[in-house]
Amino acid sequence: MKTPEGAVGFIILAIMIGIAIMASTISPGDPLRIAGRALVAPFTDPALPLGTDRLGRDVAAGIVHGARTSLLVGAAAALAAIVLGLLVGLVAGFCSGIVDEVLMRVVDAFQIVPGFLLALAFVSVMGASLPVVVLAITLGAWADPARLTRAQVLSLRERDYVAAAKVIGMHPAEIAVRQILPQALPPVLAISATLVAAAILTEAALSFLGLGDPNSVTWGSMIAEGRNVLRSSPWLSILPGLALIITVVGVYLLSEGLAKALAGDGPAMQGKLRNGAAP
Repeated sequence: MKTPEGAVGFIILAIMIGIAIMASTISPGDPLRIAGRALVAPFTDPALPLGTDRLGRDVAAGIVHGARTSLLVGAAAALAAIVLGLLVGLVAGFCSGIVDEVLMRVVDAFQIVPGFLLALAFVSVMGASLPVVVLAITLGAWADPARLTRAQVLSLRERDYVAAAKVIGMHPAEIAVRQILPQALPPVLAISATLVAAAILTEAALSFLGLGDPNSVTWGSMIAEGRNVLRSSPWLSILPGLALIITVVGVYLLSEGLAKALAGDGPAMQGKLRNGAAP
């Protein structure tokens, strides 16, 4: 990475992704199984390094397998929100007219409702499962990328290199994808940290409220489990909470590094586009 924060974020996320991928190797078996006596304190039993919860389940196994769930849901929801937002914003900004008006009113309708409340209502109606949680978070997150993309497209479509592409007979869809989209993409990627972090936190909040997938271990459900014995066994909430914080900070730092790198590459890319070269 070209920036210090990007390098730190990359290292943090690489470690978390490695833990998520190797979860079944690091902690084989079902993380929800009873592993020992209840409420074993951390670092008192070599077989249970982070202790156990009220039911005797291994806290370390829960954190390791919870990393897989949190990263999967966060990345999938953020990616879906960015793709949907880019598509809607690109079409609205490039087509303008009645298409723009209709799409922007849809965006306004989704922005009126807070994302977490929308996800909460959607999961409550549709039922708790990982695909439903991903879809619920996406519905509450795609409007901001769509509005930002539209604003970028409205500015970029008046540039000289776009007019030149129209003159040489380039198809409008090709102009939108090859000439405008690469220039509109960096600002959208700059908010990807917010989307990924918010998706991870929303999933944790839903699990904390008991609306996560009951068949999957999540950091939110572990924090909720620990709140009942917070005074006597605070580690049950603190340890998954720390994992959640570290992951969110890593995502933010990596995205900041990527945004700065893309901003630095912007002038070179713009020069290529003005000369009619493919991005």
